[in-house]
Amino acid sequence: MMRTRPLKVALLGCGVVGSEVTRILTTQADDLAARIGAPIELAGIAVRRPHKVREGVPAELLTTDATALVKRGDLDVVVEVIGGIEPVRTLITTAFEHGASVVSANKALLAADGASLHAKAAEHGVDLYYEAAVAGAIPLIRPLRESLAGDKVNRVLGIVNGTTNFILDKMESTGAGYSEALDEATALGYAEADPTADVEGFDAAAKAAILAGIAFHTRVTIDDVHREGLTEVTAADIASAKKMGCTVKMLAICERSADGRSVTARVHPAMIPLSHPLASVREAYNAVFVEAEAAGRLMFYGPGAGGAPTASAVLGDLVAACRNKLAATTGAGESAYTQLPVSPMGDVVTRYHISLDVADKPGVLAQVAMVFAEHDVSIDTVRQQGKNQGSGDEVAVEQGAGGRRAGEASLVVVTHRASDAALSATVSSLRKLDTVRGVASIMRVEGE
Repeated sequence: MMRTRPLKVALLGCGVVGSEVTRILTTQADDLAARIGAPIELAGIAVRRPHKVREGVPAELLTTDATALVKRGDLDVVVEVIGGIEPVRTLITTAFEHGASVVSANKALLAADGASLHAKAAEHGVDLYYEAAVAGAIPLIRPLRESLAGDKVNRVLGIVNGTTNFILDKMESTGAGYSEALDEATALGYAEADPTADVEGFDAAAKAAILAGIAFHTRVTIDDVHREGLTEVTAADIASAKKMGCTVKMLAICERSADGRSVTARVHPAMIPLSHPLASVREAYNAVFVEAEAAGRLMFYGPGAGGAPTASAVLGDLVAACRNKLAATTGAGESAYTQLPVSPMGDVVTRYHISLDVADKPGVLAQVAMVFAEHDVSIDTVRQQGKNQGSGDEVAVEQGAGGRRAGEASLVVVTHRASDAALSATVSSLRKLDTVRGVASIMRVEGE
């Protein structure tokens, strides 16, 4: 039986996502009411520019006083799609204090202050949902929080930023450099006028913090996430990855340590084998690979941004929050009960691809190999070529020095698994060798 009194919903923000949420609430009102068990009434929409033309958005619902809107006291759910830290944090906590549950797409705020927001929601007996904050339309938060609640997640590996995936995909498929690929992404609307949040990894780091917290039931903030951007990735890196049967992706990686006593969270470009499911993720799509003890390997794939996909996730959370209101209960709260420490990046163990510019003379390879050995970093393969040569040959370390060529040479070393701290110490020592002219690039090799 459907309740006749409507559930009142307010919207904070009416940009691309907010407008789409409003459209769906209006055009699919009957279907949503049937799914929830009560009709939804859009009670108000807080915006900065009320005179801006918004097709399909009732002008009489617009207000510039967001504080007054969330203080009404008769709201059941507040949907926040403004973004940023303040005044949004204050608006959300005020909504809690006045009895409203909150649905948010705000990854930055949740990554920075999710624990206190969850505590505030619990204090007032309301919900905080944020499926749209991590991967747009891809159902990810709820499966991690609920479907895998009885399992032990050991690793979350994902492409969670469409802009960077588009850039790297274009670099690989066309041979373009970073700047050219970024220009194309900007022209097509995938990159903002200021792409810093995407290309320097801030966006992905916020999402990694949220994912790690949920997957490992511990509190992880964006400050705990090691972050590297992709601005230094070159066409040469892409070509070298191809020679290894790999591709380059910007990855968010959250891992539980082997002994289960700590976790790590990091964001950086990495080479992954072409056989890995994430290698085939093209254009601006997102995908997240989850490894759990009982469930095994799971992959979630789809559009990670955009008005309609993000609105889909927002509406899913809105339906859940409204159902809980009708049942006079709340849904999943914060799952941070293990309180595992977050280990530093130096403890991370993986493989590495290092490209060195070296003097092209006998003995160089032996010197370089000795430095790796001194820091207990085992070498898998080495490829050496003259700067003006077309391609190099794979050689075993034991074969000694490379052949003599005119001018400088390029030396590519691929290691076995080693700690990030050991690799950093190795690189520092390599830079001190007279025969090493420079360290051209360092890239981790993941997904094996």
